[in-house]
Amino acid sequence: MFKIRFFLIGAFTTLTVNAQLEKNEFVSGEIWKDTNGTHINAHGGGFLFYKNTYYWFGEHKIAGSQGNSAMVGVGVYASKDLYHWENKGIASAVTEDKNSLIQKGCIIERPKVIYNKHTDKFVMWFHHELKGQGYEAALTGVAIADTITGPYTYLKSFRVHPKVLPQNFSEAQFLKAKPINNRKDENWKQKVIDGAYFVRDFEEGQMSRDMTLFVDDDDVAYHITASEENQTLLISKLSDDYLSLTHEYIRVFPGGRNEAPAIFKKDGKYYMFSSGLTGWSPNPAKLAVSDKMMGDWTYLGNPCKGSEKEKNTTFWSQSTYVLPVQGKKEAFIFMADRWQPKNPIDGRYVWLPVQFKKEIPFLEWFDSWDLSFFDN
Repeated sequence: MFKIRFFLIGAFTTLTVNAQLEKNEFVSGEIWKDTNGTHINAHGGGFLFYKNTYYWFGEHKIAGSQGNSAMVGVGVYASKDLYHWENKGIASAVTEDKNSLIQKGCIIERPKVIYNKHTDKFVMWFHHELKGQGYEAALTGVAIADTITGPYTYLKSFRVHPKVLPQNFSEAQFLKAKPINNRKDENWKQKVIDGAYFVRDFEEGQMSRDMTLFVDDDDVAYHITASEENQTLLISKLSDDYLSLTHEYIRVFPGGRNEAPAIFKKDGKYYMFSSGLTGWSPNPAKLAVSDKMMGDWTYLGNPCKGSEKEKNTTFWSQSTYVLPVQGKKEAFIFMADRWQPKNPIDGRYVWLPVQFKKEIPFLEWFDSWDLSFFDN
């Protein structure tokens, strides 16, 4: 009897997993299983479409208090249809070498991968913090691979733009700005806007925390990051090989308190989702638009529609990426994380269709939806 019962339970479990995998729909906030029946482990994700396949790169979390440190590395999954994802393993692994900057226990967040057509290389950028230093280092890191799933070879981590002024911040402004170290300074916010943290970090380089990448239609790539104690965004043009930053960059929304940037382009305009600063707790999303990546950005408010709780929490999530859907006209998916700081491996994903009203993007909740949404 025991053997029969065991077989039936196993068969029932297999049928349940298979039924879940056969669903061609997105159900946000629930356990999302890969083709092996295991919850997808790719948080703070970035996406790349390459040779008719989508690839999902993200932070590999573990259970418990150490889960938000990089104990394994960056995972990668592959899908033909966006519903069903196959685990392709660890694309970029941390090391046991205590002399390495990417040693086990450091922090690696929001990995993004782009493909360089000219060098035929895959380039990964990520937010990097050194082991045992909390979020003080505020570095951006770079790795490279010959194949999309890796392994990626770690190259370097650094503060951005040491001793270089942004294109929209003059020498006169720089000389006028006075450095500060904390919010107790009088007129703190105005001093931040004027460049107080920027001046403080000018010699060693600006901070880089939450970040993303964007490749434009002309293959020019950009690095977008939260800087100046997360008070200001920086948008930087990458080198032709995507392995370093050029000296061309701008400050965006100084003093605006933005993180979790995610950018997409539609009808010649650039749109940016971001969030406020509340640690692991969700907050209202922000939306901005510009005619040029390196131009003036205009704040458009909260893009979320729904109940007050939904609007105030971005549906209990934080933005990580906006994915253009291949083969669909003007179809974009807003991708976000529901963080679980006490048990990071249990973090969930929120995917919602980006909708438009008079060319302004907005988001609303759907209990479930599928790609036919974009056929309407």
